[in-house]
Amino acid sequence: MDLLCIFLTGVIATTLGTLAGGGGLISLPVMLLLGLPVHSAIGANKVSNTVSSFSAFFYLLRHKNISLKESLWIIPFSLTGGITGGVIASALQAENLTMIAVILLVFALTTSFFNKSTFEHDQTLKKSGFGAAGLYGIGIYDGLFGPGQGTLMLYLFSWLKVSYVKAVGLVRLATFSSCFGAAVTYIAAGHIIWPLTIALLAGSFLGAQAGVRLAKRMKPSRVKPLLRIVTAILIIQLIIDRV
Repeated sequence: MDLLCIFLTGVIATTLGTLAGGGGLISLPVMLLLGLPVHSAIGANKVSNTVSSFSAFFYLLRHKNISLKESLWIIPFSLTGGITGGVIASALQAENLTMIAVILLVFALTTSFFNKSTFEHDQTLKKSGFGAAGLYGIGIYDGLFGPGQGTLMLYLFSWLKVSYVKAVGLVRLATFSSCFGAAVTYIAAGHIIWPLTIALLAGSFLGAQAGVRLAKRMKPSRVKPLLRIVTAILIIQLIIDRV
């Protein structure tokens, strides 16, 4: 029963996470409620997101919604960030991780009202100091904790003025990179409970495929309101969990 619950959680969480981020705020609490240790739950998320995120990116790459030329440069920054976050995760208390998440999400929500960029743009993504710093910083957060990472990434790519579908693909590649780096550290530390992790991975794979197909049908004008709603829910959920 636990395996089925985690599988279905993976489907739902990753579908939402692909569209607007925030999937970790569904999957992580469910696994904790089922009694998984916090590091095992986070590790399961990292392993499953590594596979599901790459599958979503590859789907959009294969359908020419995104190109390797403008996306490959993000890998080292997200990968290094994920490894950094995974290495220092054990040194921080869960309460501190939650506070970091709340601060980042409040900042993202606030700046979204000042940032007039929408996903109706379709500029080619070019390497920049701002983009590299954002990818590395969010990668560290993803390795440390994770929930809300995809939402923060979408805000970043909105600032960089790429289209929504392209942003979804870039977020999935960045998530793959940071999660791969973090997953290696969690596996090496022996935190992974493999049967439950594989169940989450299978559900996440299906959710990622559903999410990218839905993303291609989303109107750009609807994306930012959806992001703001998801961000507000994430902030409220994190604060409730902290109290």
